[in-house]
Order: sequence, then structure tokens, then C-alpha cells
Amino acid sequence: MRLRNVTGSREMIADSRFVVHEPFELKGKWQEEFGNENPIHIEIGMGKGRFIMDLAASNPGVNYIGIEKYSTVLLRAVQKLEQNELFNLRLIRMDAEDICEAFDTAEVQRIYLNFSDPWPKDRHAKRRLPSRQFLERYGKILDKDGKIEFKTDNEALFDFSLGELEPAGWRLEAVTRDLHHDEKMLEGNIMTEYEERFSSMGNPIYKSIIVR
Repeated sequence: MRLRNVTGSREMIADSRFVVHEPFELKGKWQEEFGNENPIHIEIGMGKGRFIMDLAASNPGVNYIGIEKYSTVLLRAVQKLEQNELFNLRLIRMDAEDICEAFDTAEVQRIYLNFSDPWPKDRHAKRRLPSRQFLERYGKILDKDGKIEFKTDNEALFDFSLGELEPAGWRLEAVTRDLHHDEKMLEGNIMTEYEERFSSMGNPIYKSIIVR
């Protein structure tokens, strides 16, 4: 994905009250940040924020945290929140590799990975968000009943993700290779911007839900 630079995006994010600017200081204290004891769900690579904002609006009893690496992309989500504030959503600009520095052991109940960068070259496999290296990180911050939901339109990345499960000590709870024609798994589905675009072109959407 080629990103168009937005001049001043970092500065605009730094001034936003919707962005947590020192997430490492809240490790183990996220429920205090939200002021309640509701479960915490995070999306890694949230893009422009449509998915997690729709989730937060639909589920007021859950605390949501959206994580995005790129300031230019995160800025779009900030702008949306300025128009429609959500009390149960926080945003972080952070690299996913630092996830264990921001969340404590078993502090998170669910992780969403949506249309992640496929990193197609073999030498970059460990950078893929559903890789065994990242699954190890996720396992540290998820509670014992925690789940990961993964959606993509990239068949090669999906096949790779399935092959990573057993070596990493994870297993499938549910899987489909055509989400929008799978009545059971489609129930309650919330689309991302990419999902809407790709599915409208007739591309199948792959989804898995994994547990330990």
C-alpha cells in the first residue's frame, strides 16, 4: 500500500485527545484509563478506523483500542472521531512489534487483524502479523480464553497464517474461505474499508478465529 504523506500529520495526532500518547505507561492499567472493568479488544493495523469505530459504537460494554503504525493513516481515524466521539475507543500510533510493552499479561480479551500487509517476500515472513513470532506476542497479552480474528483477501497470506498455528501452539475455532457466502460466520460481521472494496469486486474474503 502506497501512503500519501500528509504534512503535519504527526503534529496533528500529537495534539489529539483521542490518541494515547504514552501507551507504555498504561501497561496493566487500561481499565483505569477507560474508567471501568469492561473487556479490552484491540485491532492491530486499524487503518482509517471504520471497523473498530463501528465495533465500538455497536458494543458499548467493551473497551476498544485501535493501533496503527502510520501517522498519515491514523490521522483519518482521528478526524472521524472528531465528528463522532466514542467514549469506549482509544487510538495508539505504535509499531505492532512493541505490543507487549503496551499491554500486560492477560490484559486483552480479543485481537482483530484485518487485511494486514502480506509482506510477500519469504525473508520478511516474521513481519507478517499472523506469523508465529507475532502469535507469541499476542499469547502474552491475551487472557487464557482470548481469541484472534483474522480477515484478508490474500489467499497466500491466509494459507501462511494457517501453517503458523500448530508451531505456535494455536488452533482453529472457526474458518472460512468465502466469508460473504458463509451464513454462520457472516453473522454480525462488520466490514472494513478494504473488505467492502474487495468483496464488491467479487473477491472472496478469508477469515479465521483462533484460540490456544
